[in-house]
Amino acid sequence: MQTRRLGKSPIYVSAICMGTMTFGSQADEATAFRILDASLDAGINFFDTAENYPVPPKEEWAGVTEEIVGRWLKTKRRDAVIIATKVSGPSHGWLKSSQRAGMTALDRHNIVRAIEASLKRLDTDYIDLYQTHWPDHGARYEEAIRALDDLVAAGKVRVIGCSNETAWGLMKSLAVSEREGLARYETIQNNFSLNNRRFEDALAQVCRQEGVSLIPYSPLGGGTLSGKYNNGGRPEGARFSRYLELGGRQAVMAKRFVNDKSLASTERFIAIAAEAGIAPVTLATAWSKQHDFVASTIVGVTSEDQLADIFAASDLVLSDEVMKACDAVTKDILYPMG
Repeated sequence: MQTRRLGKSPIYVSAICMGTMTFGSQADEATAFRILDASLDAGINFFDTAENYPVPPKEEWAGVTEEIVGRWLKTKRRDAVIIATKVSGPSHGWLKSSQRAGMTALDRHNIVRAIEASLKRLDTDYIDLYQTHWPDHGARYEEAIRALDDLVAAGKVRVIGCSNETAWGLMKSLAVSEREGLARYETIQNNFSLNNRRFEDALAQVCRQEGVSLIPYSPLGGGTLSGKYNNGGRPEGARFSRYLELGGRQAVMAKRFVNDKSLASTERFIAIAAEAGIAPVTLATAWSKQHDFVASTIVGVTSEDQLADIFAASDLVLSDEVMKACDAVTKDILYPMG
């Protein structure tokens, strides 16, 4: 398994990161342990979680995923595993955290409370990568960065990162860190996939110029790029199948991933994968990690059966012809130029 540096930090991680947001909802603890063990055996040393997982959230589930990861972590050598977790931050209605009674402002008070709770649930005395899950653009970045810097100084956190941030927000935070001599965001965790290449518009250039690493989530487009939603498919137990049935806000979110354009592009990507002799999931995972600004691609599964196609991408380098074929789909269907 390839390893890459997180930003300019001393931490090196596997090119694939195992996400855990289904643990405790779609995957029970025994299944989660088997997935984590298989991942570690395959050379994955990087595992991502969050204080408000699992998703979809329920009041009684708050923090369950971290607890599962924590119990698994106690069976391993701690220094052989890189653990990332997150403090919620405002999610603008997308996710209502039941942590701290829904108080998710990124001020010192909430950051300190969040880290202490995560350390307890994970049953560890430090977190390798601590991330702000959603930006708090209504607050001064100085307070959040200073609070995070204090956690680094105290040895509770090794490096810090952000998630779902904008180009403006990332540059603003980096400027604060440089001006004040504080810890800086070494990573950004945003959505990036064959079906969603918006990160390349501006954020990719920020990452290249400033030495920040992208840790992309949803490289499979929420499962869409596997092809399971094509031809009217609504696989039982799949997240977007449930969201579409529930309607309302969750159906709106599902349709951001499962729509006419994404299904049409997925059909083309499946054909490209077949021509290359690989599975669609392998293509999507390999494509995601084959960018100079990407450190590690986060994948998520609900069963061990889904792991083989992901592991097949671990050291795979797609040919120029395959990359160009993928670019053509982007220009023809997803972002056509008028």
